[in-house]
Order: sequence, then structure tokens, then C-alpha cells
Amino acid sequence: MPEVRLVGPEGEQVGIVRIEDALRLAVEADLDLVEVAPKAKPPVAKLMDFGKWKYEAAVKARQSRRNQATTQLKEVRFRLKIEDHDYQTKVSQAQKFLKAGDKVKAMIQFRGREQQRPELGVQLLERFADDVAEFGEVESKPRQDGRNMVMVVGPLRGAQATRGKGGAHKPRQGGGSRRDRAAAAAREAREEEAQQAEPKNSIADAMPEELKQQASQANDGPKPGPNN
Repeated sequence: MPEVRLVGPEGEQVGIVRIEDALRLAVEADLDLVEVAPKAKPPVAKLMDFGKWKYEAAVKARQSRRNQATTQLKEVRFRLKIEDHDYQTKVSQAQKFLKAGDKVKAMIQFRGREQQRPELGVQLLERFADDVAEFGEVESKPRQDGRNMVMVVGPLRGAQATRGKGGAHKPRQGGGSRRDRAAAAAREAREEEAQQAEPKNSIADAMPEELKQQASQANDGPKPGPNN
């Protein structure tokens, strides 16, 4: 290897020089002469602090491994005839997994004749997907696997950090136990009755809408003037 294409410590191109001259320049600059492209013609060598370069490369490699998120596949299992309380517990578990950056495998286990009603399993998994939609999205749609039906939900990209700052979870409309839904419906009915029974502030408020329109039209008409 009589000659090399020499690259300076800042990446500048020195040009093709004899190997003896390249070694002399490395000694004068207190640097190492490192061959970076041995198959080139002529080979490419660079003046650098090889020890410093190795240290910086090791630091970058450690940081890269540290920043890599390890995604795990968590599993939640349902029965087709699951109680509301148990279902909400499963949903809470799945939301926790998704917020941590893990995927969730939702599985329904069919028993006996339940296998003849796969559409009920699809409905339950679709409901589950809606309940965790704030934290994840469906990656694998419901599919039959023997006596089981499975669906995979993955975390929303870039959403974990935002929700980790105190973002509140909005519950699915219609969720909760039967007792909670009944209490909410009764409360809404009482509020509606109270609004309808609210006393009118004046006689005009109690007038039918048709009479209000007639009165408005009369007020907009020509004003009577003095007789000539």
C-alpha cells in the first residue's frame, strides 16, 4: 500500500499521499492514522483520535439501547357472558397496558354452544375496542382461533407521553353497571321535569309561541298617527 487517499481530522480532503507522509502527519498532529475504506483504490485513511472515537461510539450505542422501547404483548381474557363489573376491570387493565406502551391481546373463550354464535364475540371485542380507543387502536381484527376469538390492540403512537401528564380518560357512553346507568337515566329525567316545571317570569313567557309571533308582527306594523 504505497499511497492512501488521506482525510483530515475535520473531514477535509487532503488528497492522495504516500503512506510515509500520512504517518508523519499523524505523528505531528498527535493523532492516529485509521484506514476507513480498505477496498477503495487507493485505500482511504483518516487522521483521528481513535480512542476518543471508540468512547463516543460506545456512549451513542448505550443511549440508543436505552431509548428503545421494549413492547410486550399483554393478554386479557373474556367470557362471552361476562358481567359488567368484570368487563370494566378488564378494560381498565388493558388501558393500563396500552398507556405503558404495550400491546393487548383480547381473547374470548367460547364454551359449548357459544361457538355457534361467533357474531356475539365480534360484538364484544368491538365494544372493547371502542372502550380503549383513547389509548390504542386495533392492529388485528377479531378472528376465530379454535374455541377462542382473538383481537390485538396496539398503543397509539406518541400518545403515551401526552396522557401521562394527567390526561383524563373519557368513559364510554353507556358504560358502567346496570345500576349506574339506571341512576343516570333517572337523574336526567328529574332534571328534565324540573326544567319543564320552572315558573315563568312574566305573562309573555307563558304565551304560546304562535301568539308571540302575532304580537311581534303587530309591533312591527305602522304606528297610528293623529287624525287630520
